[in-house]
Amino acid sequence: MANFADAYRVKPDSRVDLSKYDPADTGDYKTKGRARKDLAKNIKRLYELQEVLYAENRRAVLMVLQAPDAGGKDGTIRHVMSGLNPQGCRVTSFKQPSQEELAHDFLWRIHRAVPRMGEIGIFNRSHYEDVLIVRVHGLVDKAVWSKRYEQINAFERYLTDCGVHVIKFYLHISKTEQLKRFKARIDDPTKFWKIDPADFKERKYWDEYMRAYEDVLNRCSTAAAPWYVVPADHKWFRNLVVSQILVETMESFGMDYPKPRFSRDELRIE
Repeated sequence: MANFADAYRVKPDSRVDLSKYDPADTGDYKTKGRARKDLAKNIKRLYELQEVLYAENRRAVLMVLQAPDAGGKDGTIRHVMSGLNPQGCRVTSFKQPSQEELAHDFLWRIHRAVPRMGEIGIFNRSHYEDVLIVRVHGLVDKAVWSKRYEQINAFERYLTDCGVHVIKFYLHISKTEQLKRFKARIDDPTKFWKIDPADFKERKYWDEYMRAYEDVLNRCSTAAAPWYVVPADHKWFRNLVVSQILVETMESFGMDYPKPRFSRDELRIE
């Protein structure tokens, strides 16, 4: 299997032009069948790595998911993380800030949700909303949001220094695929509830969002907390890429089960 972490990582200080990234890319995979087999292997491996992460209790993993509406954040969580022990995994979805959250700095609600040592945390949207929707819709002055890139970098450096490994995924879908998914939701009674008229209005800002995402990728992909641009038009390939990058990253930690605090000879089983 290819090294997906190297293939899809945004190198620090690079210049990302999302128009040059193919959201329908499937790499060397031509069929869903092969990809699903590899995904199943990765799901099993992630469970094994989660067990060691918990036992070791020396670090945490924070997975950040950002994407346009219908980009597949929920689906990625549902499929890729399906084999994890829920006791050691927590998903936080960041909606429009509450009045209490607005009364604090923009990172306050984020820091509260950071996983404990030994756990995996998943952010469905994140602190990056404060340089995305906030920027596109002018919810705060440019003088305010333009400072947040470095504030975010400093925050993520701090988390990394404390043992929290930050892995960030931008699920890259095309505007055409987004519309296709919106229409599918309208026709599906089990998904129609997800549709909001505002979703279609937001499509008018597509180019502005792409520029905002490009600035996020250009300015906030660091060696310690990298961004990965994941082709997401094909859900099956999106799931494979995310799962493989998680496996590669967690394997790179060199984790191992802690040594026993006593010898077997000391045990008395009666």
